[in-house]
Parts: sequence; C-alpha cells; structure tokens
Amino acid sequence: MPADGAIEGGLGASNKRREDVRFLKGTGNYTDDINMRGQAYVYFLRSEVAHGRLKSVDTTEASAMDGVVRIFTGADFEGVGGIPCGWQITDRFGEVMQEPAHPVLAQGKVRHVGDPIAAVVADTLEQARDAAEAIEVDIEELPAVINMKDALADSSNKVHDDLTSNLCYDWGFVEENRDAVDAAIKGAHHVTTLELVNNRLIANPMEPRVAVGDFNSGTGDHTLYTTSQNPHVIRLLMGAFVLGIPEHKLRVVSPDVGGGFGTKIFHYAEEAFCTFAAKACDRPVKWTSTRSEAFVSDAHGRDHVTKIELALDKDGNFLALRTDTHANMGAYLSTFAPSVPTWLHGTLMAGNYKTPLIYVNVKAVFTNTVPVDAYRGAGRPEATFQLERVVDKAAREMGMDPIALRRQNFITEFPYATPVAVEYDTGDYEATMAKLEDIADLAGFEARREDSANRGMLRGLGVNCYIEACGIAPSNLVGQLGARAGLYESATVRVNATGGLVVMTGSHSHGQGHETAFPQVIADMIGINPNMVEIVHGDTAKVPMGMGTYGSRSLAVGGSAMVKATEKIISKAKKIAAHLMEASDADIELANGEFSVAGTDKKVAWGDVTLAAYVPHNYPLEDIEPGLEETAFYDPANFTYPSGAYACEVEVDPDTGKVTIAAFAAADDFGNIVNPMIVDGQVHGGIGQGIGQALLEQASYNSDGQLVSGSYMDYAMPRADDVPFYTVDHSCQTPCTHNPLGVKGCGEAGAIGSPPAVVNAVVDALQRAGHDSITHIDMPLSPSRVWSAMNS
Repeated sequence: MPADGAIEGGLGASNKRREDVRFLKGTGNYTDDINMRGQAYVYFLRSEVAHGRLKSVDTTEASAMDGVVRIFTGADFEGVGGIPCGWQITDRFGEVMQEPAHPVLAQGKVRHVGDPIAAVVADTLEQARDAAEAIEVDIEELPAVINMKDALADSSNKVHDDLTSNLCYDWGFVEENRDAVDAAIKGAHHVTTLELVNNRLIANPMEPRVAVGDFNSGTGDHTLYTTSQNPHVIRLLMGAFVLGIPEHKLRVVSPDVGGGFGTKIFHYAEEAFCTFAAKACDRPVKWTSTRSEAFVSDAHGRDHVTKIELALDKDGNFLALRTDTHANMGAYLSTFAPSVPTWLHGTLMAGNYKTPLIYVNVKAVFTNTVPVDAYRGAGRPEATFQLERVVDKAAREMGMDPIALRRQNFITEFPYATPVAVEYDTGDYEATMAKLEDIADLAGFEARREDSANRGMLRGLGVNCYIEACGIAPSNLVGQLGARAGLYESATVRVNATGGLVVMTGSHSHGQGHETAFPQVIADMIGINPNMVEIVHGDTAKVPMGMGTYGSRSLAVGGSAMVKATEKIISKAKKIAAHLMEASDADIELANGEFSVAGTDKKVAWGDVTLAAYVPHNYPLEDIEPGLEETAFYDPANFTYPSGAYACEVEVDPDTGKVTIAAFAAADDFGNIVNPMIVDGQVHGGIGQGIGQALLEQASYNSDGQLVSGSYMDYAMPRADDVPFYTVDHSCQTPCTHNPLGVKGCGEAGAIGSPPAVVNAVVDALQRAGHDSITHIDMPLSPSRVWSAMNS
C-alpha cells in the first residue's frame, strides 16, 4: 500500500501526461515510422464480393512485373494454421460452438468484402499495387448472407460449407432461471417490451493498423512490429497456433500506438502474413493499412438485435427480466468475439438493480460481413443500452418518474450477488444519482426547456445508470467459461544503483497515459518523485509476459502487479536498510524516500540503500544477494465494478429532425483515483464515442454484402461541433475491496453510459411535444430517422 505522507505528484495529482511531449513534437515512434534496410512492401488483393467460390487465382502475368518479389495465395498457406479464436463458448445444450477455419489468405471461398485473396510483395508499394491489379481472379458469386434471422432460417446458404448451419451457438444464461422468469413475466402486473438494434460500428482509431515482419536467417529469430494492444497475446496466438514458431524465437513489438478502442486487441491475418513472408522472402516485409482498407479489414463492433422484456409489480418493483438477442459474428470468429455477447454481456444484465430473476438468450450468427469483436465497452454497452432503454420505457408506461423508478429498484447493500453469476463488492448508486442531479442542475431543466421552446426547439432530458465489469478475471474462472488464455498481469520492477526505477509491465498504453499514471503509483509507495520511474511496455523481449490492455484492466490488474513487485522491492530494501542502521528489518519504516528505525532518529535515504544493493561493501551477503529487481504476477479475485449516472439534454429541430446535444453530465464511481485529469480525459473520449453511436455512426451493408458506409463520405464520425462541453464528476468513490489500489477502471465508462442517455433524451423531447406514440427510435438517431418518426 502507499506509504504514509503524500508526495508532490503522487496519487491523486493531476500530473500532465509526460508522453504527450513526444507526441506533440512529432517525435513518437509509431509502427509506420519503422523502416528497415532492404524492406519490401505488401499489398493485399481483397475480395470485392461478399460471398463466392474461389475457382482460380492466376498470378502469372503479375509475377513477371517489375519489382515483384513474390506473390502469395491461399495455396502457400496450406498446412499453416489459421487465425485462432481465443474464447470457446459452450451453448445452453452443452455443445461447444461451431468454430470454422480462418485462413490467412482465402482458401476455397471468399466470405466478406475485404477478405484477402492474394498478397503481392514488391520493392515498392506502387509496384505491389500495380501487380495486384494484374492478378486474374475467377469467383463464382453466391448469394450473400447478411440478415441474421434470414441466415438462421435458410440453412442451405451457409457462410461455411463445412458447418451444419450459420448458427455459431445458442447460449442461455442462467439456464436454470428460464422457467421461473417465464412464469414471473406471465403473472406480472405490468410487462414492458422493447425491440431494439445496437448498431454496427467501425472503431476508426487515428492510426491505421501496420505490420512489419523481419527474419534473421543467422539466428532463426522472427520479429513482428505491429499496432497491437497486447503484443504477448499476439506472440502466443501467432507462434503457437498459426506459424509454429517457438516463443523464444518470436519477438513482437508494439511501439507507440495511436488509439485502439478494442480493434487492436485481436490477432489479424496481416500480422501472420508479414511474419511468414519475411522468412519466405528473406527480407523485411511491411504493410500499412489505408483508411479505406481499414473499413473492410478491421474488426467491427456491436451489431446486436434484441427483444427485452421487463416485468414489474403494481408498485414498480422489478420482478424479472428476459432478453433474446441475435449477435452478428461476421464471416469468421475474431479473437474474443464469442465472449462479447455472452460473458461480457449477460453477466451485466442486472445493471444497478435488484431484479430477482433474469434470463438471457443469445444466438450468435455467421454472416458475409467483416468479423465483429470487442469495441470500447465490449458487451457492457449492449447490456446497458437494453436495460436502460426498457427501464425508461417502463417508467413512461406506468406514469412514474424515471429517476424515482430507478431509485426504488437500486441495489443498496453490498456485497451483492446478482442472479447472473457475478458479485458486486462495492457501490453507491444513490450517491451517484444524487451527484448527477446536482451537477446537471436537473431542477433547472423546465426553465431551459421553456427557453428552447421560445426558439422553436424541442428540448428533452434523458437519464440513465450503468454498471460495468472491468479487469475480467480470475483466470481459473474465465478458463471454465471458455477463455483460452490467462487474464493475469505481470510486472518487473528494476531499481538502478542511483535509485531510479524501470517498471516493465505487460499492460500496453495506446492513449491511456500509463507512462504518467503508473509512476505515480510506484512513487507514492516509496516517497520519491514520479520522474524517477520509467515505464517500459509493448516489447515481448523486454517484458516477461503480459496480457495487454483492454476491458479497463490496466490499473486494476497491471497496476496491482506493479504494486506486488514493488512491495517485494521494499521488503528487500528494508533488510538492506536495517543492516546499514544495525537494526531489525521489522522495525524499519519507509516514508518520503527515507528508511527509518521506528522510535529513533536513525535514517538512511532511498538512494543510499539502492546503491548498497549494487555496491555491496557493507551488505548482509549472508542473508540476501546483491541487486534490486523483482517480478510479480497478479491474478484478480473478481472483476471491478465501476458505476455511474448520466444525464443528457437535447434539442430537436421539429422541421428537420436534427438532434443537438445541449448538455451532458456524468457522475461516475471509479473507486480510488490516481490521476483525475487522465480520468476526465478518458470519460470525455468515451462519451464522445457514445454520442457518435447514438446519433451518427452506422456500418451499413446492402443485400449483396457491399459495405455502403465504407468511407468517411458515408460513415459519420463525430466531430468537435457534435459534442458539448461535458460536466464530469468522480467524487463518489467506493474503493474496490479486492485489489491493493482500490481502483475500478474508467476507460470505457463514457461509451457505456452515454448512448441510452442520448436516446432517452430524444424520446423525452418528442413525447413532451405530443408524440406519445414514439417510444423508441433505433440508433443512430439521424435527422431522417427522427423526422420520419415525428411525421409517420
């Protein structure tokens, strides 16, 4: 735990992000900045049809073109493993999911627009592109499988011919609740039913994906430089399951990464190809995605269709909840895709409420679309959107205040075991709601609504609550649930002779500010300046092992591993200090960078002890060895459970249907806070992405499987003028009880809590204007959708 006595810039300080200096100066080191001597370039020829039999690929003419080093097709990867899935789901009948092969380059069939058919390696990118255009491909086009319900209804048209159907799995949770939930809904005083869509999204991080493969023929060592959120997992999956490279012969480096939002968690075919081709061509091979290419090759997010039913008694108490969801997997199973609509979604359907009975059914479906996987929040936004929309609709149907209905159903005693198999350790949902009412000035809403009306605008107020599960763990539990990797984290803390520390962490930073926040934790424990702590990450040759960054796990899991390793450092350092001061190590205290003997004025500085560890002229050699370096692995006992309450005010133009976010407030409980400024930034970014989903973003396919929103001309990313200045607060803190820092995670909260707040606000505005029949509009709430709802 942190030492007594706060230090300047330690825990709770809003230190400016040190990494921003190099980013703002343009001196960052991104994967595309890496260029190697003799490097060749790769261009992927991708399918322009969504579904078809690959009859032939003729590379004869293309292979003879200037600069072409080699052209690869699916035939070159026969006998090579396909891209693996990292999570196996067992369905409600006890059967494991259908898991099709995912070849590096298409074999036999193409299954979505963008599926790679061939890869041209050439001296320049322009030569590779020209040669790709000369490849002759014969595809027998097949009907595209796009609509999920149609995909299940017609088993004759399958995405994967070797599967029995287009159904990946039919998952029920908790299965033993099913009959009781059905009975409770049947006998309830009131049942609110809502059918909704959680729209498909494309993450669009600022930096597109890049992969650079290198091979040292003298040593047999492979190196992959890639834009990844978890390089160790890429090394494990690619080395063990795709290319058969021993881990000690495969290095994966993920340098500065310009945003991820989940889409850079996964192992992609391009990474395996560049690693494979570097050896085959005996020269470095580089691929840089174009923005258009990213639209059809990066994993997409969300894409659920759900029917949800909430049963209430006559007083508005929640009795039971039932959901039926179709979840789109796309053409292949991406790394964590099967877990998103199941264990990351179903386990959160209790939300903030003490609903006694819950049953969740999910049918995962293969379609001829880009694979779908985790996107900021991953399952929790889908659960929150369903729940908070149906609760809001129930309040309107029963003539109750939406906040009052939520309050009377809040969980108030902790720990609380939900009916969906998780236990919340701490929380105070009443406190965050009260804080929200204050910071959002809900009492002044009517005056603001009147002002909007005087300007001809319709003003609405939407509120919602959320809870999420972060730092998914422990490994023994997730292993039983189908995870094919551990979900611990590791850290190595190396203390230099002059007292500085290097912390090697398995967590990865791609915008979260780890290089600033992590040193605050370590520095506070010792009582030194955070500038004495350096963070190293993103290189499997430097960090022993790690599970990367996703699911808001960095501080809760990665930070806890650092704490455990630092505790070992401090324990050993106390023994050295005790020897120097001729005292018992049990009497040694550490505070403000000094070791002291309790009850005396004897002191020795941190730097003197670290120097003694490496210059052992006066050292207890008979007890401990020289040096000061320790490693720790931390496997959490439970998830962490951040929560909060959000309020959104919108203005709707009745003539055009355009929605403007007039105000947005967020009250969050993230447990203990290490750096408030970084937390504010994470919440701001998440809310912006949530508003993007609610109002603007939609990955749309036509019936032929063509992505009709395949560029920024058609895919509407939120811009600065689409979002307001937010009011955020995280003073309601109920520390996590099972990690040493008491932290909960904050990176995804904004994207989880904001979409239902926006939709609730729009529905409220329209109903206040007399459109009582409008109870729901599917996201994104574009002007045309809102206008059509008002005028239908």
